[in-house]
Amino acid sequence: MGVETKICGITTPEAVTAALEGGAAFLGFMFFEKSPRNLAPEAARRLAQPARNKAKVVAVLVDPSDAEADRIAQILQPDLIQLHGKETPARARAIGQRTGAGIIKVLPVSEAADLAGAREFETVVEHLMFDTKPPKGADRPGGHGAAFDWTLLAGRRFERPWLLAGGLDPWNLTQAVQQSGAPVLDVSSGVERGPGLKDPALIAAFLDAAKRA
Repeated sequence: MGVETKICGITTPEAVTAALEGGAAFLGFMFFEKSPRNLAPEAARRLAQPARNKAKVVAVLVDPSDAEADRIAQILQPDLIQLHGKETPARARAIGQRTGAGIIKVLPVSEAADLAGAREFETVVEHLMFDTKPPKGADRPGGHGAAFDWTLLAGRRFERPWLLAGGLDPWNLTQAVQQSGAPVLDVSSGVERGPGLKDPALIAAFLDAAKRA
């Protein structure tokens, strides 16, 4: 049957090619200085060009100011903006309205109670994403390569399409789908050979596994 996929934190043309050839539905570009995957908006625009009309282009932002959101939206013209900070539902709605992009809101998870926050966002975003809650003292909200208990999502129903993130790789993808029921998987560090260095072979392996999941 297969599941859809998002390759996030792309920084090279080779990674774009591997993602598109493998059938990724979403390509994510990171705009956060503390991330090893951080890009300038102009660089992301060049990388995203081959993806137009083939996959959704996603700008990943962390608690952006109006000026930052406006600038990246204007330069990259993303289909979606992924909010990976502490944005409130009102803030998520406002960013969507001012940029014209759909919104993916990331919710950090470590226990079942963390899923309750999804209800507040379901009326104001296009997609939800459940990612592993970062460890205490972490300087960035994601990309740590750690998984949470996927069974927390088993049997859950949400008003919006949702993505599973956190600690996914080509080898545990099938287990993640079986335990969570996730319709879309988001991967970043799980297809890298080093921090921020996407490996086209790992991207291909992940996308192949997703088709068979």
